[in-house]
Amino acid sequence: MKKLFTLFAACMAMTALAQNYQLVWNEDFTDAALDNQVWNIEVNADGGGNNELQYYCEKGVSLGVEPTTGKKCLILTATKESAGGRDCTSGRVNTKNKMYYTYGKIEARIKFPKTANGLWPAFWQMGNNFDQVGWPKCGETDIIEMGHQNAFSKGTQERYFNGAMHVGRRWDAVWSDAQSATWDYSLQDTFHILTMIWTPTSIDMYMDKESHPENGAYFHADLEPNDDADYNRQLVFGKPNFIIANLAVGGNFPGIYNINGITALAAGPRSMYIDWIRIYQRGDANESFVCPTASDPIEPEVVQGVERIHNSEFRIQKVLRNGQILIQREGEVYNIMGTKL
Repeated sequence: MKKLFTLFAACMAMTALAQNYQLVWNEDFTDAALDNQVWNIEVNADGGGNNELQYYCEKGVSLGVEPTTGKKCLILTATKESAGGRDCTSGRVNTKNKMYYTYGKIEARIKFPKTANGLWPAFWQMGNNFDQVGWPKCGETDIIEMGHQNAFSKGTQERYFNGAMHVGRRWDAVWSDAQSATWDYSLQDTFHILTMIWTPTSIDMYMDKESHPENGAYFHADLEPNDDADYNRQLVFGKPNFIIANLAVGGNFPGIYNINGITALAAGPRSMYIDWIRIYQRGDANESFVCPTASDPIEPEVVQGVERIHNSEFRIQKVLRNGQILIQREGEVYNIMGTKL
C-alpha cells in the first residue's frame, strides 16, 4: 500500500518540477514478508561464476530489525555451516522479470557487515534480458562492491570499495571498467546511502551525497556507442535493468577459496542490512519502469479513482510512460484517476 501511495503522489507532483527526479518506487521492507511479486530469493551453490564459497538459500534472507537502530530491514546473513554441499550459507535476492527500469536515479540505504577478510557484499543490477542473452551480453552495473583483496594488506577493508560495469560477447571476452575509492571514514559502521544516476549518456555513482555534499562521484562512465553491438555501451546500458543484492563469501574478488580463510565469520554470522531502496525518474520519454503493486487496499483519501481499479482480489501493474503513470489490469489500461483509456 505504501509503495502505491508514494507512486501516485510522485506522479501528481510532476508539474513545474517535471525536469526534476520524482519518486516512482519505494521498497522499505516493513511488510511481514518479502513481496514475492517483486523479489526472487536465489537458491544455488554455483559460486556466482566467481568461485564463491556460499550456498545461497532462503535461510540467508529475512526481514527483521537492525539491532542498533531498530530499523526494519531486508537482512542478508552469511553463516559458517555445512549446507548445499558448501561450508557456508548466505543470501541473494533479485527483481528479475518483476521490477525493472530504464534510466533514472536509484538510491539505497545499507549497513554493510564488517567484511574483514572474505565477505563480499554487493548492490548492483543487470539487464532484464538476461534470460534471453545471458551474461555478459545483458550488461552488468555494480553500484557498490566491498571486500576486495586490495584492501587487506593496507587494512582499509572498511573504507575501500568500488563501482563497475561489465559487458561483452562471451564470458571470456568482457569489457570491464572498475573504479575504486578509499573513503576517509568507515563504511561498515552504520547505514550509508548509495546513489546512482543513470541517463542515456552517462552513469555516475555517489556515496552519502546528502550528508556529505562534498563527496564527488566515485564512479563515472560515458555510455558511448560502438559499431560492435555486443560492446555498444549506449545500446546495452540503455535497456531495462533489474536489481540484485547479495552477500557473497570468498571467491575471486577477495581472493580467498577456503572457508577457514574467511576471518569475518570466525566469531559467528554476519549480516548486510538494507533499510530501503528508491527509484526516481524525470518523466523523460526514454525512461521506463515496470513493477507489480501490493495487493492491499489503499486508503480512500489517497486517490479516489484508484479504488475503482484496485482491491485485494487482484494485482495490477504500474507503468511509467512518457512521464505518465498508467495502470494495467487484465489487459485494460487506466490513468491514475481510474479512467479507462
